[in-house]
Amino acid sequence: MSVPYETPELPEKHVGHAEGLLERALNSFELPQETLTRLDSALAHDSALHSAHHSAGLHRETYRHTWLLTDGSALTLWELVYRSDLDGLAQHEVYADGEDATVAAARFPFGPADMAECDFEFDTEAPVQLPLGPEGPHREYVPDDSADHARRLLRRAENPDHPGKDMDQLLRAAFAHEITQAFTRPFAGGDASAPGYSLYEHAFLLLDGSEISLWEVEHTSTPDGRHMCEVYATREAAQQAMEGRSGLV
Repeated sequence: MSVPYETPELPEKHVGHAEGLLERALNSFELPQETLTRLDSALAHDSALHSAHHSAGLHRETYRHTWLLTDGSALTLWELVYRSDLDGLAQHEVYADGEDATVAAARFPFGPADMAECDFEFDTEAPVQLPLGPEGPHREYVPDDSADHARRLLRRAENPDHPGKDMDQLLRAAFAHEITQAFTRPFAGGDASAPGYSLYEHAFLLLDGSEISLWEVEHTSTPDGRHMCEVYATREAAQQAMEGRSGLV
């Protein structure tokens, strides 16, 4: 697995990242001295959310922090962050082994009520699946620069009533997304020159477990027949826009 390290100008920046992690961790004194010594030679680092479990009463995340060292080797630490809705205070622990972090996370069991209200649980090595309804199919979210995908989608929207800064700010917390085609009409009445329409749902999964969808209309109903992209906050608004342009019902 390749890791997109931040390339440094000052190695102290990456050592400082490690120091901050160790300072906030309640159990950093348990790390081997050899591990601490190796961190002094950090040249670059990468941090990523590895897994999360959010319920009505408890929030738990595991982060993977990886450093590139001067000898060319890599060192990884696993940070466990947990907080309850009672006090809202985040607690941090750090581990040199991923299995140890998993065992530590298991100290926070989720009861039947919590499991019923659980928002999401995922591992970034695999797609995230969430049910669409009690008996419906599952969404399959993919963690893949989803916040950037949302930003680019909103940027290319040409309709003046597209979602604005509030939506852009909200979707900065997106870590996974799924794109599905909800409708398509390549051309009408056998006329290949007639405008084509497609409707896509861009569903985003946020860090707090909530879901947001943007609806993209792609069409060629323009004076010169060029391709145009419009984005709406609801499916109803997107369908009304298509109907207004093409008479679709």
